[in-house]
Amino acid sequence: MTDPATPAQRATAIRKAVRAIKRGTFASYGEIARRAGLPGRARLVGQVLRESGDEARLPWHRVTGAGGRIAFPAGSKNAREQLRRLAREGLNARGARVRQKPAASSARTLDALLWKM
Repeated sequence: MTDPATPAQRATAIRKAVRAIKRGTFASYGEIARRAGLPGRARLVGQVLRESGDEARLPWHRVTGAGGRIAFPAGSKNAREQLRRLAREGLNARGARVRQKPAASSARTLDALLWKM
């Protein structure tokens, strides 16, 4: 996928990628950027999530830092809310990291289909 041309197109691609994260799984900011056709733009994912607000109804809690790290400061209201929502979906966290497997990237899924892994 090529880099969407306008800021609005980039935001739309990011929101679409976030909405595609299945319940009970998570993906990193970097993975979302890659899925949106914006490799290397993980910070843009955070910016779009911040600017989207509640009315967008995005499953923002399924987006983590690298390795399942909760990106909010430990003990903050947002960190507690993210952990609560993830737990409600069956994901466990120890400290500030989610412990279950992240959502498979499309590349890994395609590999599994092609090679019957």
